[in-house]
Amino acid sequence: MKISGFATQVVELSGERGPLGEIPGRISSRYVTLRLRTDDGIEGIAYAAYVSRAMVPALKAALDGLCELAIGRDPFETEQIGHDLRMANGGTAPAGLVTRASSAIDIALWDIKGKALGLPCWKLLGGSEGRAAAYGSGHLWRHYDLDELREWGPKLVEAGFTAMKLRCGAEATPAAEVERMRVLREAVGDDVDIMIDINQGWNVHQAIAIGRALSEYGLYWLEDPTQHQDYAGLARIAAALDPPVCSGEYHYGLVPFRHMVEARSIDIMMVDLFRVGGFTQYLKAAHLAEAFNLPIVTHLATELFVHAAAATNTLLLEHVPWAFPLFEEVPRVEAGTVVIPEGPGLGLRFDEAAIRAMAIDE
Repeated sequence: MKISGFATQVVELSGERGPLGEIPGRISSRYVTLRLRTDDGIEGIAYAAYVSRAMVPALKAALDGLCELAIGRDPFETEQIGHDLRMANGGTAPAGLVTRASSAIDIALWDIKGKALGLPCWKLLGGSEGRAAAYGSGHLWRHYDLDELREWGPKLVEAGFTAMKLRCGAEATPAAEVERMRVLREAVGDDVDIMIDINQGWNVHQAIAIGRALSEYGLYWLEDPTQHQDYAGLARIAAALDPPVCSGEYHYGLVPFRHMVEARSIDIMMVDLFRVGGFTQYLKAAHLAEAFNLPIVTHLATELFVHAAAATNTLLLEHVPWAFPLFEEVPRVEAGTVVIPEGPGLGLRFDEAAIRAMAIDE
């Protein structure tokens, strides 16, 4: 079996309130879908996304170019294909569109392997159960006022989540930051885990001072409190706070995670599927975390990442439903876990009518 062809398409999803959309400097709601085909009729699917609108044409071009390099290869050779595609960047550091594109190809290859063998990816990756513990994300944004937090927190509980993520870091005073946590805690009760994501918005001193105040309300973790490459600063925050510090979503490839754990700058490792290199590289990140006795958690791409989460030592899966409109059937939430749709490979099928309706010429 060989890779014989591919097709890519830019589509625009209608995003809910959140970072999707055309806010300057934020990610676009445009995705690049991928269909990777073999000479015996199997089609593996995936997508590339989460860049600004200005970069979407370049992302599609990178995906098209790397798919051309993959034609004629055996789809079971995911390790070597991934290495070769990343080296197409000229042998430099893996950050950027090349890794995002090669990650999508890696996921499509695993989908092909699963379909060829009649096995779901989670089982092919080594898992024993087609579900993963998850928390509700994609809601509770910084621009939500206190009344909206009171409204949306219970909605996530009603949807089946026993944990949820709150965004902070944009308030004028530390007291206002803490008030957001207090209001949400009061709205959902003491039995729900609450994470807080700062998205690098504070300096080290702010993170320590406000983090200590937030811990009074049962903070589950404090995520990306300061610049993600400030390993020493993150280590100071982690040492000063009782709640764990979580970071890693901004890193590309594996090497930065080694630096993070060696510097003891994190308590929980967060990995982005498209930045690390797809399923193949996520497995390595999970093993690295295990070797350092650290939990690992996922970032975005719930319907894809759930397979890797179910197959590894992953503590929690981030549930963000942004890409769900691309597919006919998506994972469902049951009592704080995400259940994978049945079927070989990813267990996903593109919704052809929806994709035709959302298609954009680039």
